[in-house]
Amino acid sequence: MSEWIRCFHPAPDARARLVCFPHAGGSASSHHALSAALTGAVEPLVVQYPGRRERLREPFAERADEVVDAVLGALRVRGAGTPTVLFGHSMGAVLAFETARRMSAEGRPPVALFVSAAQAPSVARRPFAGRRPVSEMPDRELVAYMRELSGTADEVLSSPDLLPLILPPVRADYRLLERHVHRPGPPLDCPVVALAGDTDPRVAVENVRPWESETRGTFSCHVLPGGHFFLDAHLSYVTELVASALRGQDQGLARLREQGR
Repeated sequence: MSEWIRCFHPAPDARARLVCFPHAGGSASSHHALSAALTGAVEPLVVQYPGRRERLREPFAERADEVVDAVLGALRVRGAGTPTVLFGHSMGAVLAFETARRMSAEGRPPVALFVSAAQAPSVARRPFAGRRPVSEMPDRELVAYMRELSGTADEVLSSPDLLPLILPPVRADYRLLERHVHRPGPPLDCPVVALAGDTDPRVAVENVRPWESETRGTFSCHVLPGGHFFLDAHLSYVTELVASALRGQDQGLARLREQGR
């Protein structure tokens, strides 16, 4: 298996696959719970970015295209024709979106795109008042920022032994995001499902709703209780959303078969 893809819960007989893109600083293990919850309905795959865990000694990705190229190459090896649902959380939503655009341009669009805790690409990114870019924050300020997002256990952020392992991937991933320039293009044809936390300190709900303009397909926005990392508290809800997207694909294929008779 490619170093870019982790499969915690193999399901080779599943009718589709779900490809998850973690948040900035995150590793594949951040989607382990979602992978476990979806096993059977799909084969859950999770992207493992370089520069962390077993890829610790590899250089960080510098551009979104670098990640998209590598992930699509890995997916082709596993079966180019497999129906694919893309799921991205925070930075992962940007990467999932760019992957969906590339897949669509190649004539094999995803079944659906899920974007979680991420503002729409058409919304201009604005730095927090009085704050420098996240990638340039000194350690103390970056730790405070991560505590505000509540995605990392406080005992981890308080450990002088763990911080040298945790902070470099966070800075590198935010540097990738800060350098990434959205280039408008044709809207997707697949459904787009947006998820937002109602108390997210970084992503306002009103900046999530404009994802609707990125697709000609159906769009839905689900606002859930919680901050930036609300997924684990709503696994059953998210699982049902993914299953619903797959049912929609099955119904569409059934209609095509009927029309071909």
